[in-house]
Amino acid sequence: MIAAIGFGALIGILLGLLGGGGSILAVPALVYGAGLTLAAAVPTSLLVVGISSATALIPRLRAGLVRWRIAGIVGGTGAAAAFAGAAVNRLLDPRLVLAGFAALMVVAGWRMLIGTDDSGGDCALPGGGVNWRGCLPKSIAAGLAVGFLTGLFGVGGGFLIIPALVLLLGLTMPAAVATSLVIIVVNSAAGFIAHAGDAAVDYRVAAAFTVAAVAGSLVAGRIAGRLPTRRLQRAFAWLVFAVAGFVAIQVLM
Repeated sequence: MIAAIGFGALIGILLGLLGGGGSILAVPALVYGAGLTLAAAVPTSLLVVGISSATALIPRLRAGLVRWRIAGIVGGTGAAAAFAGAAVNRLLDPRLVLAGFAALMVVAGWRMLIGTDDSGGDCALPGGGVNWRGCLPKSIAAGLAVGFLTGLFGVGGGFLIIPALVLLLGLTMPAAVATSLVIIVVNSAAGFIAHAGDAAVDYRVAAAFTVAAVAGSLVAGRIAGRLPTRRLQRAFAWLVFAVAGFVAIQVLM
């Protein structure tokens, strides 16, 4: 239980600071820290990440940073794809899923290291308009990819959503972080529903993990603007690499 509280607080802090990324640690933390089976860890992770992301979203809502139409398109297509990812998850050996998860963590860490820049795009033109002919297919593609991974691995997908929103769709980083949190909430809810019958969720562990994550995200959300985000991202990337190596070793053993 102590491990669940500690890991939950860490994930909540990362969600509050970075708007995503912390969820990539939730499944390994629940499997190797809290002792849950993979089948129970995936829905528990989605429950925790969804509630924590909703909490981290609150201060961004007040600032009016969410791009609701883009969130609706990416989140809606992602919710549908999450059920497909959950179906594939049931067909695979748990060791294979964890191996794939370790590989995904390496990709996430790499994305954190190279960072993202505000580079413009169809969904945020310099004049303030939106070119929906280009924006719509990109939004749908991003939603399908992230939603499938949400259902397959039990992650919120912020580490993929934020680069997609900035580099593909052209949102500014503050808008991308706020919009990604809405998408994570939608995807996590869909993924949880898709996995809910796979294994009994230990709601004591889930509650402890969630309360700690919510508290961490609230505290971190208040100080996020005062900290150097790039340094945090780089430090987090190396932490993800370390956890990925640990998961890979456990799978091989």
